[in-house]
Amino acid sequence: MNKYINLFNFSQKVNYKTEVLSGLTVALALIPEAVAFAFMAELSPLTGLYAAFVMGLITAILGGRPGMISGATGAVAVVIVALSQSHGVEYVLATVILAGLIQVTAGFLRLGKLMRLVPHPVIFGFVNGLALIIFSSQLDQFKDKSDNWLTGSELYILLGLVLLTMLIIWGLPKITKVFPSTLAAILVVFGIVFFFDIDTRSVGDIASIKGGFPPFHVPAIPLTWDTLVLIFPYALIMAGVGLIESLLTLNILDEITETRGRGNKEAVAQGVANIFSGFLSGMGGCAMLGQSLINVSNGARARLSGIVAAIMLLVFIMFGASLVEQLPMAALTGLMIMVAIGTFEWASLRTIKRMPRSDIFVMFLVTIVTIVLHNLALAVVVGVIISALVFAWDNAKRIRARKHIDDKGTKHYEIYGPLFFGSVTAFNEKFDVTDDPDEVIIDFAESRVVDMSAIEALNKLTERYQKVGKIVHLRHLSPDCRRLLQNAEQIIDVNVIEDPTYKVATDSV
Repeated sequence: MNKYINLFNFSQKVNYKTEVLSGLTVALALIPEAVAFAFMAELSPLTGLYAAFVMGLITAILGGRPGMISGATGAVAVVIVALSQSHGVEYVLATVILAGLIQVTAGFLRLGKLMRLVPHPVIFGFVNGLALIIFSSQLDQFKDKSDNWLTGSELYILLGLVLLTMLIIWGLPKITKVFPSTLAAILVVFGIVFFFDIDTRSVGDIASIKGGFPPFHVPAIPLTWDTLVLIFPYALIMAGVGLIESLLTLNILDEITETRGRGNKEAVAQGVANIFSGFLSGMGGCAMLGQSLINVSNGARARLSGIVAAIMLLVFIMFGASLVEQLPMAALTGLMIMVAIGTFEWASLRTIKRMPRSDIFVMFLVTIVTIVLHNLALAVVVGVIISALVFAWDNAKRIRARKHIDDKGTKHYEIYGPLFFGSVTAFNEKFDVTDDPDEVIIDFAESRVVDMSAIEALNKLTERYQKVGKIVHLRHLSPDCRRLLQNAEQIIDVNVIEDPTYKVATDSV
């Protein structure tokens, strides 16, 4: 039988062996993360595990990026922990459902294209900050229950097993790629600990993962306006955090695999998954960059790996909890450290001398905000705002005016550079209303009137010329500029508007 088939009508060919083994590896890596994030949100471990199953399965089937893994995440846990503390799990589940509805709406409104506005330095900062968070979160494994650093043989055993895991993950692909190095590392370390009866921390020492199929449950909350007012802000932030992290993860995997995912479809899938997660006792979540990178680095490129990961996670919860709880945390710690190393954009450091200072500042700012606040969405928003302000400042300085007087004594101002709120002041300084001749032509063949601040600037400029009895002609305005002027008839009085042939490119082109 041919080992390559098509799955779910996706054109990518699927390698059964690679997809299944990679899905199994991801399922093992999901367990400690889901448990840890549930604890972070002050919820039961099963709440995180159920979310990982539901989110992973639905987004694997419906999502816009085959091979991307979703589950319970720290970014979502940070958002809902305050609500969990003050009102309990029922309100959290309702918030997850409402966040899902918001995400579905965003997907249908095609808001995924807004990710085009995220500059590369912001993505660098986001990825580097996330890598450092993943790495720093693994350091807790080197502490005892009293939060003191391990010492003596306990530390050396843990460190040795972690380094062995990392060595296998790094070295095995150089020898053979027949078997996923991550799964091989977990199995080898597990075998060593089991057969040599080594005393080291296991998954079961963190929490029990034994449970049944996720129970259907309608959140027991009063359906009142006060309830909506309470949970809506949390739901809105959760929806935004989830979409930002998911769509950034999608973009990063697009670059790695040299393919293109569908952002709006992924937004809808994330929303549907969160709705089901809320009704099936899960804390909700979004895409997970670390586990997605594990999956992609194993060679998985289709939906099967994500489906296998979700199903195997449920199998572990229902039937294999006792076995999975024996897995040494050292193996999973080594795996996540290698994920952190692979996640970090080392190219951002190699090219730092060639980057503009503003881009370097944005990159480090996003990294710092990500690490300090553990809020990936806020870090991205801050980075985009700073980048936008830098862009506006740079463009504000680029407006120029070439001046000359023709044979008829008419003065020409040939404007180039965008006329918008940031460049209005510089634009006004170009004109000498008092000493100009009786007729003036302002030519926008190499410029563009962008916003209402620019319209108001033209209004005030023409008023200044009219007060001294001079005529102003506006030439070569693009169709969209002319629409702005026509829509502003009540606040602007232009003597002549001429647009003989030239058209500035617009968004509709």
